Amino acid sequence: MAPNPRTGEPALPAPTKQPVRRPTLVRKRDDTDSDADRARTPSSPSKRLKVSFDNEVEVKVMDDWEKAPAVVREEVRRALERHAQGDDSAYDRVKEIYTTKPTAEDAPSSTTLRNYTAALLSSVSGLNRSCSGLVHAVLQSAWIVRDEDYVALFLRLLGNLVSAQGLYLGDVLRMLVGFLVNTPGRDSLVFGESPVPRSRIQNRTHAALRYLLRLIPSASGVLSSILTGLFPHSSDSKRAHVAYVQNLLKVIEYAPELQSETLSLITERLVKIDVQVQVDLEDLADDVGDGVVQGIPNIKSGLLQDVDDEDESEEDTDSSDEEIDPDAQRAKDITTNVEKLDCILDILFTYYEPQFSGSVQVRDTALDILFSQFTTIILPTYRSRHTQFLLFHFAQMSPALIDNFVGACVHFAFDKGRPAIMRQSAAAYLASFVARGIHVPSQIVRDVFDYIGGQLTIYRAEYEPNCRGPDLRRYSNYYSLLQALLYIFCFRWRDLEAGPEEQADDEDIPLADDLAHVWIPGIKETLAQNIFSKLNPLKVCSPAIVNEFAKIANHLGVIYVFHLLETNKRLRLSQFSGPIDRDMTFSIPERETALSGRKDESYQQLDEYFPFDPYHLPRSRRWVEGDYREWKGIPGLHEDGDASGSEDEDEEDSDAEEGTETDDENTD
Repeated sequence: MAPNPRTGEPALPAPTKQPVRRPTLVRKRDDTDSDADRARTPSSPSKRLKVSFDNEVEVKVMDDWEKAPAVVREEVRRALERHAQGDDSAYDRVKEIYTTKPTAEDAPSSTTLRNYTAALLSSVSGLNRSCSGLVHAVLQSAWIVRDEDYVALFLRLLGNLVSAQGLYLGDVLRMLVGFLVNTPGRDSLVFGESPVPRSRIQNRTHAALRYLLRLIPSASGVLSSILTGLFPHSSDSKRAHVAYVQNLLKVIEYAPELQSETLSLITERLVKIDVQVQVDLEDLADDVGDGVVQGIPNIKSGLLQDVDDEDESEEDTDSSDEEIDPDAQRAKDITTNVEKLDCILDILFTYYEPQFSGSVQVRDTALDILFSQFTTIILPTYRSRHTQFLLFHFAQMSPALIDNFVGACVHFAFDKGRPAIMRQSAAAYLASFVARGIHVPSQIVRDVFDYIGGQLTIYRAEYEPNCRGPDLRRYSNYYSLLQALLYIFCFRWRDLEAGPEEQADDEDIPLADDLAHVWIPGIKETLAQNIFSKLNPLKVCSPAIVNEFAKIANHLGVIYVFHLLETNKRLRLSQFSGPIDRDMTFSIPERETALSGRKDESYQQLDEYFPFDPYHLPRSRRWVEGDYREWKGIPGLHEDGDASGSEDEDEEDSDAEEGTETDDENTD
């Protein structure tokens, strides 16, 4: 090899030219190829590969429901903007997400729903009045039965919504209170998730209400009206009433400003049920009515607790289609109302008990609430039977409370500025409390007897100069006080005695012809001056009370009135009825009623209504058993041969007929 003439270095050999290969689709096989790979390789490149799919592989289509949160926020923002411009297509798609039932298979997933709720939270300023359809769809969705994270997010949305758009405050509160009335049904169950217990739903509801009230303190006024409007109807089940009352008391815990209004609401609805029971019982035959009240079974304790039974809504309904006797059906309805009344009263007794055992401030607040309910709800209501025992029990918890309640009743009974019906009702409450309250001391009994006697003297001086005879319409206030006096005497005559015999046992009471009783000054004089006055109260007062008083007074040697009762049998009250004087502003107005068409004179006499008569509700009666004075007969009263009293009762009908003839002759 010759050297390079320029460098003197040996020249390199010329490169050999390699042949150019054409590209092919056939991969060169090497030793690493397996036999299986060779078997799958087509023998000729002209053959096409066959593609097969495995049926076991899950195929998931990525559609609009799985959009990223940022994309969803933009979608919601544009939907609201286009809705404001009149294009509702995107707006309706967003609304459909919340209107789809969670039980449907095509219902949006929890993640999707969370993304859209978060998007609405960021666009809450755009949810004005024009977007009320979307807002209502969101509020009516089954958010309350979803997981805790979503519930927390939804509560943030509610808070921002009512803060930015105050017009939705009532809708939001009404939605929440609705959960206190009826929990979501089966169609609200989330597909694929376990149901949420009733107790958790109610806890979430109270948490939401507490959060909103803290956020917007003025919302309590709106909430109060909603709580009133959604209170169960009197025809609703006892379970609905019990659950709602329990929830109302929970609301008071975090909204103390609603305490007075809420408790008054419960008492008002309770009185309506109470009165309805009494009206229904009076409409039924006596034997049926008595059996209903006495035969009520003890209410199971589980009724007052949260129950998650799927069939609970059907428990209080009659599933039988068989026809039953109308009286039996009415008796069944009365039984249901009585049980309802019993449960609610037991709840209220339990609620008030720790307040009257607490500090003076708490006790005074509770007492003011009860007094307010008594003045505005209970006292003006005729024939309330059990609700007033809340006052009867708690007013006897201390001497000061007894004195306060007695003083209030005395004030109402003597106040000429009040309607006559309220004054008569107050007199009945005063007499019944003093007579039946076992903790009412003797001094209170004597003071009340003296107060009533003094007021009767004032009435007599006013009425007797123009009095023609007994007339309930003209002198109703006088007769109601005199009947109260007779009632107190029948129950508490032992406290009106003077001397060591004041605390004598029933077995040691001397008979009328034995050692005479010694009475405190003014007792006999007060009774005699009123009973034998021109107003003739024994003709107008309830015959049952008059007859019992006559027997006791005669037995104890206080006053003898049987000859007056004989004379009264020959009097007709109708002959003394006349137009009401102008100064009798508060007397009972004259009106034609079904009672006035009766042949007897019962409609011209006072009812024997005393509000603290025996308490028969089986569950809640335990609260008043230690406060209540049962009627005790006087030993020897019927053994000493009160011939005049028993004889008068036996001959009442014949004497009444004879008296009618005499009255006719006098009229002629």
